[in-house]
Amino acid sequence: MMLKGTKIYSIFTGVCPKCHQESMYETKNPYVLSDVLKINEKCSHCGTRYRIEPSFFYGSMYVSYGVGIAFAVAAFVISYLFLKSSLMTAFIAIIATIIVFSPIIMRLSRNIWINIFMNYDKDLVKK
Repeated sequence: MMLKGTKIYSIFTGVCPKCHQESMYETKNPYVLSDVLKINEKCSHCGTRYRIEPSFFYGSMYVSYGVGIAFAVAAFVISYLFLKSSLMTAFIAIIATIIVFSPIIMRLSRNIWINIFMNYDKDLVKK
């Protein structure tokens, strides 16, 4: 894939931020709600530890707020401006969007957070 080796690739696919060879999550599907936040301890390909320190992913809560706002604004723009709905319908669309996409928002936030601290290393791919 053309984006492989970029932070965007790692963020949107949830793969190891160092080698991009495997998923960081035990279950790839974010809608398996019992496993939505279960993350592997380390990458089996390059050995990168995902939990850099205890409670490392607490910082992703701040990112989650921003990502949630982005989804809410998108829902508002689509429902109110493009579909010409009422404000009440737009408000309901925002709530529904946040509920439906909350597993994806949680994973995206974690992916963004870990990619702030780790960079892709093309030398690890050759191992």
